[in-house]
Amino acid sequence: MIHPTAIIDPGARLADDVEVGPFSVIGADVEIGSGCVIGSHVVIKGPTTLGCNNRVFQFASLGEECQDKKYHGEPTRLVVGDNNVFREGVTVHRGTIQDRGETTIGDHGWFMAYAHVAHDCVIGDHVIMANQATLGGHVTLGDHVILGGLAAVHQFCHVGAHSMCGGGSIVTKDIAAFVMVTGNPARTHGLNAEGLKRRGFESESISELRRAYREVFRSRRTLAEVLEEFDQQSLSPTMQQFVDSLKAAKRGLTR
Repeated sequence: MIHPTAIIDPGARLADDVEVGPFSVIGADVEIGSGCVIGSHVVIKGPTTLGCNNRVFQFASLGEECQDKKYHGEPTRLVVGDNNVFREGVTVHRGTIQDRGETTIGDHGWFMAYAHVAHDCVIGDHVIMANQATLGGHVTLGDHVILGGLAAVHQFCHVGAHSMCGGGSIVTKDIAAFVMVTGNPARTHGLNAEGLKRRGFESESISELRRAYREVFRSRRTLAEVLEEFDQQSLSPTMQQFVDSLKAAKRGLTR
């Protein structure tokens, strides 16, 4: 299960069925759960915890020190959930003490070749980052977010659940839930209706979100005016999630 050329630090804790390929290096304070498959030439440094059934392809680097000049070797963490795939050359860095001290990745993520997750990012479940998509530090991605190839998200941005960023997008502001954005700088281009259909959202909910999208992004009213109107209504859980993502925007809203 563990290739003889792999180097496993005595302080690492691996479940009995973990596979480790040739020339991979597993450092101290690394914990790897059951069912994980670590390919060849992978480097995992700690403190890092991987849940169950993750697959890490060749030349990926997980849990390395972050690229932040404020970082001076503090024992920050990377925590990864279950059933994630990290393709060739993916890099994921630990956190900093200036933030949570932890980079967090949820479950069922798919990180394609050479994607980068920087320090202190919080990644939800079922996230897809296509080839060479890049996150700055302190970025939050909600559940089911999709980033197209070469998309880049500025540090401290929040990307709402079920949103989609087209390939090559440069995201410098927060993104509402359920929308599609693309361009440099990124701008909204409609509701992510097809993605919502694939995930089982009812047609009534999608129609409700379409109407709300038009009010927020295509009317001449201010965001404050639209939110005040929403606050006076009894909202469905889906609409409430949309409204909450608008209110949570700290860096300005991608429009």
